[in-house]
Order: sequence, then C-alpha cells, then structure tokens
Amino acid sequence: MLVELRAENYAVIDHAIAVFGPGLNLLTGETGAGKSILVDALALLMGGKASAEVVRHGADKAVVSCVFEATATADSILEENGIDGSGSEIILRREILVTGKGRVFVNNQPATVAVLKLLAPELALVHAQSETLSSFDQVQQRILLDRFASLESTTVSEAYTRWRGAAAKLAELEQGEQDRLRMVDLWSYQKKEIEAAQLAAGEDLQLETEKRVLANAEKLYAAAMGAFDQLYEGNTSAESSLRNALRSVEELARYDAKFTDAVQQLTSARAIVDDLSDTLRDYAEKINASPDRLAEIEDRLVVLDRLKRKYGSTIDEVIAFGAEVAAKLAEVEDRDEILKQLRTDLTDARAKYVTAAQALSGLRSAAAGKLARLAEKQINDLAMKVQFTVTIAPQSDESAWASHGWDSVEYRIATNPGEPLKLLHEIASGGEMSRVMLALKVTVEEGTGKPAATRSSKPVAPRTLVFDEIDIGIGGRAAEAVGQKLKTLSQAQQVLCVTHLPQIAAFADQHFLLEKREDHGRTKTQVRLLDDRMRVEEVARMLSGAVVTEASQRHASQMIEASR
Repeated sequence: MLVELRAENYAVIDHAIAVFGPGLNLLTGETGAGKSILVDALALLMGGKASAEVVRHGADKAVVSCVFEATATADSILEENGIDGSGSEIILRREILVTGKGRVFVNNQPATVAVLKLLAPELALVHAQSETLSSFDQVQQRILLDRFASLESTTVSEAYTRWRGAAAKLAELEQGEQDRLRMVDLWSYQKKEIEAAQLAAGEDLQLETEKRVLANAEKLYAAAMGAFDQLYEGNTSAESSLRNALRSVEELARYDAKFTDAVQQLTSARAIVDDLSDTLRDYAEKINASPDRLAEIEDRLVVLDRLKRKYGSTIDEVIAFGAEVAAKLAEVEDRDEILKQLRTDLTDARAKYVTAAQALSGLRSAAAGKLARLAEKQINDLAMKVQFTVTIAPQSDESAWASHGWDSVEYRIATNPGEPLKLLHEIASGGEMSRVMLALKVTVEEGTGKPAATRSSKPVAPRTLVFDEIDIGIGGRAAEAVGQKLKTLSQAQQVLCVTHLPQIAAFADQHFLLEKREDHGRTKTQVRLLDDRMRVEEVARMLSGAVVTEASQRHASQMIEASR
C-alpha cells in the first residue's frame, strides 16, 4: 500500500504531501490544480522517464518521494540488487536536476531507475493519461488472465528451467568440441611426460635434503664424530664426567636421603647422553660420500624442476595437473557417449515442457472466453459500448518458449459497432484505457461473482492501482457505476483515482483536495485531506460549480450517505 507521496518543486507544485490510507483514495480539484501532475510524480517513482521540464521555474531540482509498505517480493528484489531493507517500509526518492540529470535513492541508498522498474510491478500499477510508465502490454495481459483463473505456472517453469539447462549444456559441449580436439595432442603430451617421470608425492623435498647431506658429507661426518667423542668416547667426555659424578652422589645418598632424587636425575642424564651418542655414531656410519649418488640426485632434481616450472610449484601440484589432464582426455574419448546422453536428456526435457505448456495453454483458453464475456459487460456498464475478446495464441517455436509458457495473450476491443477488433493501445484513448482497466480489475477481483471482500480463493494483489481521469466522457448513471466499481475494487487493494465527477467522489474512503493559490506572485499547489464536513462542501462544489447552494449541499450529503 502507498503510505505517503511527496513532491517538491515539481511542475506547479512547490511542496505537497499526501498521506494515503487503505481503500479508495480520490483526488479532486479545479482543472489545472495539479491532480494529474501528482499521479505523474508517482509514475516517475515507478521508473518513468524523467525530463528537466518538470523542474519548477526558479528551482535547481525537483524531488519526488514516496513510502510503500514492504512486501516479501519487494524485499527480495532489493536484496538481489544490494540494497538493504528498512523493515516494514520501502522509501523511494528521485531527484531531477535542471540540467536533465537525476539521482535515484531506495531506502536512502543510491540506486538506479532499473531498480525502480523492477519494484514497480510489485508496488503500484499507474494508469496515467500519458501512459508514460507502463502500457497494458501482453505481459500484463497474461498476468491478469492468470490471476483471473488462479493459474499457476510452477510446473511449466520447472520444465522450462530443465529444458534450458539441458540445451545450454549440450550447446556448450558442442561448441567447445573443436577446441577440445585441438587440445588433445597437447594434453596427451603433458600426460605422457608426467607419467614417464613416475613422480612420488613429496619426492622433491626428500631429494633436496639428501642432496644437502651428500654435498656436505665430510663436514657432517666430522661434526657427528666430534660430538660423539665429546659426549662418550673421549677421556674427558660428558659420559665419563657424569659417571664419576654419579658415584660421588650415590655415596652422599647413602648417608643423606635428600640426594636420592639427584641420583635419579644423574642416572637419567647419563642415559640421555648414551642414547644421543649412539644416534650420532649411527648417523656418521651411514654417511656415504658417494659422488655417483649425488650426481643421480642432481639429475633427478633437474627433471623435477622442469616439471614444476611447467605444471605446478610443487610435485603434488604436478601430480594433480596430470590427473586433471587425464580426466580431460577421458572426457574427449567419451564425448560421443556424453553427447548421446545429453541429447536424450534434452529430448526428454523438451517433451515435458511441451506437455506442461499445452496444459497451461488449454486452461488459459478456457479462462479467456469467460474473462472476455464478464469484462465486456463490466466495460459496457461504464458508458461504453464495446466488443471485447481475449485471444490465446500458442507459440510452439522454441524461440518463444518462456518460464510462464508459450502463449501470446492479446486483449482486443472494438469501441463502436461495426468496427474491427483492434489491440487496446491502437483503439483506446487514455480515458477509455483507464475505464477498460478498471472493468478488467473488477472482473478479476469479483471472480465468479462473489464480492471481493468475501472471496478467499484468490490472493490479494499487493499493488496499489492508480487511475487518472477515468471519468472522461461519462456522467449520470455511468459515473455512479464507475464509482461503485472503484469501491468494489478498493475492498481488495488500495486504489487512487483522479476524478472530476461528484458521483465518483462520493464513494471515497479518503478524499484529497488539490488547490492552487498565489503567494508572492507565484502559483502554488497544496494537498488537503478533507474531513466529513469539507467532503460535503467539495462534492457540492463539483455539483453546482463556483456557487455552492444549500440544495447542492443537501444533494452532496445524500450522495455520500448513499455511497456508504
């Protein structure tokens, strides 16, 4: 629901705020007061095209903003576009500079017009006289028909996703087939080279260590034997000193028990020295200063370094690269089998989509006739005499397939007897389009004839519906019928409507008056929410003109009371 709309320095409006409520919100006022301008401002916030001409004379920029109640789908759109939600509300703001440039903000975060256009179908549908936001195109016509018949396209959507995925996978494999075949020779050479090396994980590190040992064999032997001599073999070795010290401490312990622990510590130290001495001696004995082994290691390391320069920084990475190449070769070798399976999958997915799309198309065709009959009656109740049809044209060519099915849905209308049926945008004027849209919306909400407020089988659309100048060319009983239909529609969703007719204004849940006034030589527009007394005055003015009489006031009061 639209909660609030603001406009600053926008056309003739210097500063206007309108706080809307649920149900039917009607905007009235003298011609030129800015009623349609306010609707255009909302259309701009739904992604409409901006122009520097809307900037009020003398101002640097025009600013329009609004607040909508948030919906789950709208929040998802914001999240997908990197915009944080702000709880239960969505705040839209657009600035148009006098230079023609502009800025967009969503929840006070920079955004784009594209984001506004994504949000628009979820938040509001504006039927302005200029139709600058969105004409009633085939997409919206299909959506309205599906809503009327409570049709779900989940099965078709899932089948479409599977078909598209299978087609994309097959196309990718077929497109890359030549490139892969050209790479076969290279992959075969790489695989053969890596396999011939007979690599072992961690081999390079082990050989580097062995190389260092062999290259420094004499130094290592001298260091190991020198340590062995100092610890164990020499006359003044650590083992000899520990042995003598142990005898002395054992003698002390015989007379004083506090040296018992010292005896154990010296015994442990002597055992450690013995173990380390054995290790040093064994290490020295195993040192083999073999020039042949050193040369062999160096040659092997050259091979490993060459492989690492080409295929990875470590032997483990080289081994992994070899496994990857082998897998690619296996895939190429099995390509015929893979292609065969993918073509089978694609054929199966195509058949399932066709089945689902045909079923949905049949349901739409059945609903189209019913919608056309009911909508035609509703339209003709609004001072029009039309023929109205809904045609379903299945598009079996794969280029026309989509997640919502393959149907092309067209609404056609003949506004005068004897005229051929034509597409809505080819025959209907702005006022006629608004009335047609009103009739269609009421038809959808009434469904099988139950009042919208008592029907629970159809989900309530979250969008705010906006109609501008819906009453052009009608009056009397037809105008009252329009008011009744607007009231019916507003029971299920919020409706905003600009009107000049008292018969329609009497049905308002919230009645707003737009007035022009002169201030310091400049014309300004203000928006006022009318209370019950002021509503009677405004409807009376719409009935009688500039001079409001007691009779017109009584008539206005009776009309408002009757509308309730």
